[in-house]
Amino acid sequence: MHGSSSARIASGLVRIASGLLLFSAALLAQDTPSSGVDVGAMDRTVNPCQDFYKFACGNWMKENPIPGMYAVWGRFQELADRNQEVLHQILEDSAKHQDRSAIDQKIGAFYGSCMDEGRADQEGDKPLLPEIEKIRALKDKPELAAEVARLHRQGVMAFFIFGSEPDPDKSTVEIADADQGGLGLPDRSYYLEAKDEEMRKKYVDHISKMFQLLGDSPTEADAKAQAILTIETALAKASLDRVSRRNPNLTHHKMSLAEFEALTPNFNFKEYLAERHTPEFSSMNVSVPDYFKALNGTVESTGLEDLKNYLIWHEVSAYAPLLSKPFVDLNFAFYGQVLTGAKELQPRWKRCVQLTDRSLGEALGQKYVEKAFAGQSKEKTQQLVGIIENEMETDIKSLTWMSDTTKQQALAKLKGVTNKIGYPNKWRDYSSVNIVDGDLVGDTERAREFEVHRNLSKIGKPVDRSEFGMSPPTVNAYYSPMENNINFPAGILQPPFYNSTADMAVNFGGIGAVIGHELTHGFDDQGRQFDADGNLRDWWTSQDATEFKNRVDCIANEYSNFSPVEGEKINGRLTLGENGADNAGIRLAYMALLGAMENGTVAKNTLDGFTPQQRFFLGYAQIWCQNQRPESLRTSLRTNPHSPGEFRVIGVVENMPEFAKAFGCSAGQPMVAANGCRVW
Repeated sequence: MHGSSSARIASGLVRIASGLLLFSAALLAQDTPSSGVDVGAMDRTVNPCQDFYKFACGNWMKENPIPGMYAVWGRFQELADRNQEVLHQILEDSAKHQDRSAIDQKIGAFYGSCMDEGRADQEGDKPLLPEIEKIRALKDKPELAAEVARLHRQGVMAFFIFGSEPDPDKSTVEIADADQGGLGLPDRSYYLEAKDEEMRKKYVDHISKMFQLLGDSPTEADAKAQAILTIETALAKASLDRVSRRNPNLTHHKMSLAEFEALTPNFNFKEYLAERHTPEFSSMNVSVPDYFKALNGTVESTGLEDLKNYLIWHEVSAYAPLLSKPFVDLNFAFYGQVLTGAKELQPRWKRCVQLTDRSLGEALGQKYVEKAFAGQSKEKTQQLVGIIENEMETDIKSLTWMSDTTKQQALAKLKGVTNKIGYPNKWRDYSSVNIVDGDLVGDTERAREFEVHRNLSKIGKPVDRSEFGMSPPTVNAYYSPMENNINFPAGILQPPFYNSTADMAVNFGGIGAVIGHELTHGFDDQGRQFDADGNLRDWWTSQDATEFKNRVDCIANEYSNFSPVEGEKINGRLTLGENGADNAGIRLAYMALLGAMENGTVAKNTLDGFTPQQRFFLGYAQIWCQNQRPESLRTSLRTNPHSPGEFRVIGVVENMPEFAKAFGCSAGQPMVAANGCRVW
């Protein structure tokens, strides 16, 4: 949805028969509902057929400038802020009552350590010095492997990433996976393109200043920074680009451990695995074999001191936000101000809430669910998911471009989709994580080690498909192709996405479209390559696959012409999965609305001057109201598989004749595409 899981971890509008509807009185019971449309957000001076996004969101955009601490401010951020306030209250209370329960002790002590800014300033870089000294003491290159393993245990992913994932060939079992990594800039392209020369200079300057905080002279620090850029540039050249990584076949290379070790004779993986305490395994996936060949060459051709400084840089960069004010400010100056345009650091309590959520998410999540996700929220969402799934079944059956052979496989996959809503049935046990008052870096390190070890220990075991990949307060949702399930944390099941007091036309446009979006990820350009069991298997006839490609090419080309910021366009290939899911998801939700209107469970009356169909499209558009800084937009266009909010609205409505009919738009107007794209 908004950061959906990748392949690793997101017909006509046929009215559904009333017998398939799963609406319940509890779900739809409303006395005199408000429309749920935020009429104050709208700019009525704009013609909806000229620019529906500004019509729906124009006034909101004018009245909601981006707060200085953010790079983006939109409806997602508004809800996330409200959730953070709830978490803030929980953590303040737990910090004062740590003796009340084991959970209160964990999250209360962790949060309390984080809030002790005075102690962090007093400590300076001392918490990192033991690890830095270990790196400095390395005598030769063979010793690198054990040190990299120690850093990886702490969540510092220098050089590469190593963990577990479901086996693409047998998705019920976890397999070891080695992947590219180790870059400090957001994307490989920053190292390689001429237009980014100034950004590279700023990055080198940032690294140099960090080493100066560690005590180096400017001359020494500059030399180290330049050498680090050279190492990372070599790794970037060998890295697979983001668009290529969308093809799961390009990151699927099964090999034996011996074959993998042969790729990197200059890096002792036996030593690395021993230090990581990995379960024994003989077969693994190597996502990008050429990357590891290049890593081997980089280790061979680079001096030991430069390699050591690279490791120190990644250790310090990973923990800088937890250190004294000079480290915090320097980290924010580059990663906040330069890359995103944010003007000021978020207040410490916000940063500490976020850190606690990242570190002890399901412990904090238990308290959040008790406080903010009571009642029938889970059951109501499950009913909505059932409605949208039924609509997708109807849609697949009615497709004119797909053969019956492929349809049967698609329907089998749809039947295999499972849903996880709100929070896990079994909470994660953090009892082994030692949280010590006043030891922020140590607490964070131990929490990261717990999570990294938990992931690594899965190798060779059955996949736990009940596990959530996001903490309950998260304002997001995702689809997992190798588990074939859709996941909706409690954090997103609130206004403006779902509002129990609003009419269901708006809710279908909000949470209904979100559900449809996640469900469609199972059938997008990436997800369609996995079968009902989550295995990487081609279940399409060649003719149907060609027709699918032609249809998604239309969407890719459409979005590639959108320019959110001067001189830059959306990468329609990078955003293809999300754009396709937006287009199909809203259609499924609209089909559900039509079925509900025909069934009588949604009234056909006008509210706030809008028909149910108009309220539906306004409900959809208004979840994407946002403002975004140019710096953030430019970074996002290169790294984010989602289009900016404006084009998640415009790109969708352009392709829907149903929108044109609802608002009386005519051919030739901007919101009516001459040849609208349509996949599902």
